[in-house]
Amino acid sequence: MKDKLIIFDTTLRDGEQSPGASMTRDEKVRIAKALERMGVDVIEAGFPVASQGDFDAVQAVAKTVRESTVCGLARALKADIDRAGEALAKASSARIHTFIATSPIHMRAKLRMTPDQVLEYAVKAVQRARKYTDDIEFSPEDAGRSEVEFLCQVLEAVIAAGASTVNIPDTVGYNLPDQFGQLIRTLLERVPNSDKAIFSVHCHNDLGLAVANSLAAVINGARQIECTINGLGERAGNAALEEIVMAVRTRQDLFLCDTNIDTTQIVPTSRLVSGITGFPVQPNKAIVGVNAFAHESGIHQDGVLKERQTYEIMRAEDVGWHANRMILGKHSGRNAFRTHLQGLGIEFETEEELNVTFQRFKELADKKHEIYDEDLQALITDANLMIENERFKLLWLKTTSETGEISTASVVLSVDGIERQAAATGSGPVDAAYKAIDFILQEDTELLLYSVNNITSGTDSQGEVTVRLKKEGRIANGQGADTDIVIASAKAYVNACNKILNPIERAYPQV
Repeated sequence: MKDKLIIFDTTLRDGEQSPGASMTRDEKVRIAKALERMGVDVIEAGFPVASQGDFDAVQAVAKTVRESTVCGLARALKADIDRAGEALAKASSARIHTFIATSPIHMRAKLRMTPDQVLEYAVKAVQRARKYTDDIEFSPEDAGRSEVEFLCQVLEAVIAAGASTVNIPDTVGYNLPDQFGQLIRTLLERVPNSDKAIFSVHCHNDLGLAVANSLAAVINGARQIECTINGLGERAGNAALEEIVMAVRTRQDLFLCDTNIDTTQIVPTSRLVSGITGFPVQPNKAIVGVNAFAHESGIHQDGVLKERQTYEIMRAEDVGWHANRMILGKHSGRNAFRTHLQGLGIEFETEEELNVTFQRFKELADKKHEIYDEDLQALITDANLMIENERFKLLWLKTTSETGEISTASVVLSVDGIERQAAATGSGPVDAAYKAIDFILQEDTELLLYSVNNITSGTDSQGEVTVRLKKEGRIANGQGADTDIVIASAKAYVNACNKILNPIERAYPQV
């Protein structure tokens, strides 16, 4: 019998720390449902003490998810732990993940605490967390640069205090695979009560080694991996869930364990996360990139036609790639529409939400002859961009563009319920539209990113636009989708303005 490898997904917590990737409560719930369908064992839903918004999101995920364990992060502080316990109160299975740094540089420069003080805080944090649940995870932050003797001392103490999982983070992505694998083996051998807890790893990708380090840890005895969809996360990101899962599944000749992940849900979940966060997946990204199973070389094509395994070590269908042509059209009924979306894992909380989205589908069907599941995902994402207390809405847009001439744009926005109109010129229709919007809003924002991606192929494809704005040190992403790329651009810009001008303050720890 193979051991079970526990998959701990932190897309909703560490993934959200990517600049501009902040998610609303409803968006977190949608992703959590997708992770639950995939069979993720533990979903780290957020850091409840960071803000009221984060608390509400963790609480909402805890109330919604029934099959996966829902986890909340907490520093080794009473207020953090109590807030996490409160947020997780309605979860069918709850875990509190508490942490404190153990590396010399973190203890000296950041915490300004002695090793003895750190040890005391770690033990007390685990003991306090047990008031709320028996499922406690402890992380010695920056373990990859910590002294082994002190790590062993801390881990032994927190396991004795009741930690059922101990997570070893390579917080700054400093380690190499052989080194990190040996660290895990050493800890398992030298911590006297190591058999009383699951050993986990959480690797960052600063040197591009997060997946390699995580797999080396598994080979050396770790039985939980913390990862994110698409490798999303702080700085260069985290270990990518899809790469971890498929590496273990494909190389069962080497791994003494396997996951319970339904791999056919990988691609749909990847697209959902990409759509919500506005972080496109690079075409050559392993597993989930559009070129991951494409063959351009004639030699490769010939080999695959004769025997697929000559150039493919896994099947595209096994990770969720398939022909996504939708049989619904503009004559399809509401019930068929609802049923098809349920098959994609999309459900509506109210009949009003269904009716609004169905109407948007009808409008899209009038513009596009063929509609794909990717179009529907974008449609749902676009519909969900209506955030709470949305101040600005795009009501009307007209642009002109002519060779050798300056482009113009006329825009009508609803600003706090009042219609306002402006016109502007620019180097192109998008530039003109953005200048008109800026004239109406009179806000000093800096455009950091403007990115356009086609959702499907064909000249009638929807375009998905992502913009990133900065204002007074805050960063926010906005998205918009439409068959008209200029309209999609305006939608994305207005969406980003709504977010950055109604910011949710956050204070993230990093593990």
